[in-house]
Amino acid sequence: MAVMSDLRAARRLIGNALASRDARRQLATELQRRTAPVDGSIRIAVYFADTPVNLYQIRQWYAPLAELAASHPVAIIARSPSAALAMLAESPVPVVYCRAVADLERFVDQQDIRIVFYVNQNAKNFQMFRYGRMWHVFVNHGESDKMYMTTNQFKAYDYAFVAGQAALDRLSRKLWDFDLAKKAIPIGRPQADHLVGAPPYTPDDRTVVLYAPTWEGDRPAAAYGSIVTHGVALAEAVLDSPTHRLIYRPHPRSGVLDPEYRAANQRIIAAIAAANARDVSAQHVFDDGAELGWQLRAADVAITDISAMVYDRLATGRPIVVTRPVSTEAEVDDGGFLGSAVWLTAAEAPEVLTIVDRVQNDPAERENLQFWAARHFGDTTPGAATRRFHEAVERLLAEWARNAALHADDSPDHSGDGAEDDEDHEGMPET
Repeated sequence: MAVMSDLRAARRLIGNALASRDARRQLATELQRRTAPVDGSIRIAVYFADTPVNLYQIRQWYAPLAELAASHPVAIIARSPSAALAMLAESPVPVVYCRAVADLERFVDQQDIRIVFYVNQNAKNFQMFRYGRMWHVFVNHGESDKMYMTTNQFKAYDYAFVAGQAALDRLSRKLWDFDLAKKAIPIGRPQADHLVGAPPYTPDDRTVVLYAPTWEGDRPAAAYGSIVTHGVALAEAVLDSPTHRLIYRPHPRSGVLDPEYRAANQRIIAAIAAANARDVSAQHVFDDGAELGWQLRAADVAITDISAMVYDRLATGRPIVVTRPVSTEAEVDDGGFLGSAVWLTAAEAPEVLTIVDRVQNDPAERENLQFWAARHFGDTTPGAATRRFHEAVERLLAEWARNAALHADDSPDHSGDGAEDDEDHEGMPET
């Protein structure tokens, strides 16, 4: 009887798997039908192989890409069906779904792609690297002093667009035999020219505190997340204050690996709802929206973990407090801004308002922020980063044209046979 039961269970599993595979193929067919048609003129592609959980990485590039598309046709190449669906609904530039490598090759053959941008280090990026007659450019999804910012994977790309001098210094310290002068091009933070959205509350005299923690990380060296160690205590302190307002914007991946981290995140969200129920004028905010910009402008003080949010905020020149990781294995690069940042330890979290009030009124801290904003991003006047971004693109397009002329008589680039990965997968997450 046990054997028969096992056989029935196995058949159900196989049936479900086949049904799921058929469903994925039907979705793929529908996506390819709905993909925005392109006329063969695409010169700049953005390759995104990840799933919806990491859409925040490409969403922050939407506005700069839309502006760039006014000069050069741009399209996003999606490899995940669910991410493609989401981007089809929201992207300001065309989205092309390439389920298998054969679909990718067909699209590349039909276009005039000269530059490919990558916003993360997804393992499937390697499938796009096969094409040698285009520039592969890592643009990342933010500036930070995380270990992620000095990975040896930078060497896989022809070029990397980086924020500024601090990034160059960081890479020169960490990477052996990496030609910074040629391969790393500082452009600042063009997203800062497109901060979007409006606060979902009526501004008043309350001091606004933005708490934007990162996720728990997938290894001890990247354990920067503070929701468990700092977050609950600091959120309760702000929520209990009649003179402060909390904007809570956790990383979209918060709690995906650690149940304790997920529970602490939910506890803060519930506490915000309870505080607003007690006092409707408090207008505390749990923010999980796609728009990023209004939070950085509206907050009087931002509290962040070691993540790109530190530097998104730094570009505004307004007060920042950084949580000190509890894990002794979490790598902290204190050679840049973090070496002079205002830190919040876990023990200090219940008294966070004392630090919030201090950093708001400290002239020395304002001077320190101005120095490091210039160090990380260069010229932060409105429009300067966008100009540098466009200049970097024009530089690479001119270099592409020069190389194309030199190799005009060579045979076409048909790299690979397209045999591998001929199934529709939801992508491998970034490392």
